[in-house]
Amino acid sequence: MSADLGDLQAFVAIARAGGFRDAARATGAGASSLSEALRRLEARLGVRLLNRTTRSVVPTEAGTRLLERLGPALDEVSAALDVVNGFRDRPAGTLRLNVPVSAIRLVLPDIVPAFLAAYPDITLDVVAEASLVDVFAAGCDAGIRYEERLEQDMIAIPIGPRRQRMATAASPAYLARHGTPAHPRELLQHACLRGRFASGTMPPWEFERAGEVLKLEVTGPLIVRIGATTDLAVDAALAGTGVIYLFEQWLRPHFDDGALVPLLQDWWRPFTGPFLYYPSRRYMPAPLRAFVDFISREAAA
Repeated sequence: MSADLGDLQAFVAIARAGGFRDAARATGAGASSLSEALRRLEARLGVRLLNRTTRSVVPTEAGTRLLERLGPALDEVSAALDVVNGFRDRPAGTLRLNVPVSAIRLVLPDIVPAFLAAYPDITLDVVAEASLVDVFAAGCDAGIRYEERLEQDMIAIPIGPRRQRMATAASPAYLARHGTPAHPRELLQHACLRGRFASGTMPPWEFERAGEVLKLEVTGPLIVRIGATTDLAVDAALAGTGVIYLFEQWLRPHFDDGALVPLLQDWWRPFTGPFLYYPSRRYMPAPLRAFVDFISREAAA
């Protein structure tokens, strides 16, 4: 019994992504072409591999067994073909990164232009994602996350600034109306602009000074999805709606031009900067190896 390699790859992509649309985004193929490839494969094998509903795509028992054996094999095929990259003067191919919006704003702008200039045959495909995801299932080679959100079985190397802080700020107009807080607990009486993760978790505002750590559950008139709509909170802060709590680097331009006033600076809590993470495996694709080497050289410079 034989099957077309492209149809097998389509099945693995759909099963790993959990849907045709996400698989299409991960592979660059059309959702309709993936659906047709799966139909051909199931017809050739004479068995249903994926149960499809309007809400989900889930492997059948036969599909699960096939994925367990086929997935690693296709990964090895891809790795074997990529070995040829090692014989080129310059590595080529696509590098897919899964990163939070904060990294797109604060980390990648200082890295991407120089990397692409050094490796003109590599295409960088960046996907914005706030939550921690399986990079393989998302069709990505690597991701960027902070230490507390890294999976234990991943390789992680530092990328970007090694120390960061969350800053609190408000516009001069807001402070003129409501006063300037002298202690973090006074924020409980202020209009605070909050963020919520895709999971529904709304992180507290954290402060630290002289060994004292405070975690505050503030309230306010606006809640935004962290990453996707953070700029709306910044715009609201600039308009005088309330107090914002965000990366110091993100707010720095507004501090410099006076549009926002830093608050409680001696309470800003530092934390470790982000990491580039990728699965531990025997073979690393050439574009990813080039990126890892580039990041390591930049860190050593």
